Amino acid sequence: MEWVETIGRTVEEAKDAALDQLGVDEHDAEFEVIEEPRTGLFGRVRGEARARTRARVAPRPQRARPVGRGRAKAGGARRSPAAEAGASPGGGERAPGNAARGRVGATPRSRPGDEPTTSTSEGINMDALVTVGQQADIMEEFLEGLLVAFGGGADATVSRRVIEEDTIELAVEGGDLGLLIGPKGQTLQAVQDLARTVVQRRAPGSHEGRVRIDMSGYRQRRREALERFTQQMAEEVQRSGAAKVLEPMGAADRKVVHDTVNPMDGVATSSEGEEPRRHVVIRPDRG
Repeated sequence: MEWVETIGRTVEEAKDAALDQLGVDEHDAEFEVIEEPRTGLFGRVRGEARARTRARVAPRPQRARPVGRGRAKAGGARRSPAAEAGASPGGGERAPGNAARGRVGATPRSRPGDEPTTSTSEGINMDALVTVGQQADIMEEFLEGLLVAFGGGADATVSRRVIEEDTIELAVEGGDLGLLIGPKGQTLQAVQDLARTVVQRRAPGSHEGRVRIDMSGYRQRRREALERFTQQMAEEVQRSGAAKVLEPMGAADRKVVHDTVNPMDGVATSSEGEEPRRHVVIRPDRG
């Protein structure tokens, strides 16, 4: 991923602006502080903070150990219809003939060269590059085992689709997946975080790109609902000239809001507040 450069009154504001622009969470980003605000006379802050950020999963240094079986924890703003429907956006429609379908519960596949090279005294090369394809292999195996454990393995399938050069989607279809989606997609997000942790443990190193998980097209429906709601709010702002404050949402949702409003005339967006209460404000743009 390419670096993006952002500014803010503080380093944290510069980082938040970058997360909004990239549409990723903080643990999926790598930061470099270029310049910090300077303290002038009488303690006044002068200048701005500048930071470089890119979407790239940072490795967690730790000793290699087999992944054990554990339990996954499910993890005045106006509420949107999309929020009531609920999950995180970002999924996509599967293209016919473009997905490699696998039956859940099948014997895990191993491919030559999938495991990163190890070279340190502990048997781990923390600088090894783990490709997005290798990450997808590990996550797919994890998902298949999870579906079997939840009793949905008989009918469910996991398919893979390349969204962008550095982004792969693993789409789970079939069976009753409501339990693994959860209210407002909270369980789906917990599954995503747990799968990422499994990758970091099994393949320490530098992780390129990102792999996202969707179930029953949930993320795509969420994104489309959020886009419709955002457009309605922006049109109200155009008519009334009064700003609209949206409910707190994650970085991926905030990016959907920004991307929806940006092409529209007479309105602009900004993110305000701090996590987990960070939210988007849609306001008139008279400039």
